[in-house]
Amino acid sequence: MPLITLAKPLVKRIGALVGVLTRATTLGVRGIVRDDDGRVLLVRHTYLPGWYLPGGGVDPGETAAAAVIREIVEETGVTPVGDPRLLGLYLNRRVSLRDHVALFVFDFSAGRQEPRRPPFEIAEVGFFGLDALPDETTAATRRRLAEIRGDAPVAAEW
Repeated sequence: MPLITLAKPLVKRIGALVGVLTRATTLGVRGIVRDDDGRVLLVRHTYLPGWYLPGGGVDPGETAAAAVIREIVEETGVTPVGDPRLLGLYLNRRVSLRDHVALFVFDFSAGRQEPRRPPFEIAEVGFFGLDALPDETTAATRRRLAEIRGDAPVAAEW
């Protein structure tokens, strides 16, 4: 595997830290992708506890919509179907007072694609029923899923 592929997650984390230290506004993306059975795609990172919606940072010169597709494919091996629809833009105070997360929903299923675990940054990938989420699913992920189900209004903060 090329060294650049292995170094990319580390470079992203260093870039986020530099952004926080220099007071730059940062923008991340997350995506809600479902399969034909309505199950939602989640990832578990090697460097953080819990299960999350797939996503990551927006690269310079990249649109947020392009970033969410790229991140989903990189982290899961699943190619979302259709165009992403922006559900909300959230302030993420847990990272910094200048960090924002754009949440996109794919209105068409990913079909019956089998997710794959890429090396290094992702420990596990899977599709889960909304009523059968892993116990370690993060609170923020659960709040976002409640928003798309209509069980909660779209919040302003992650």
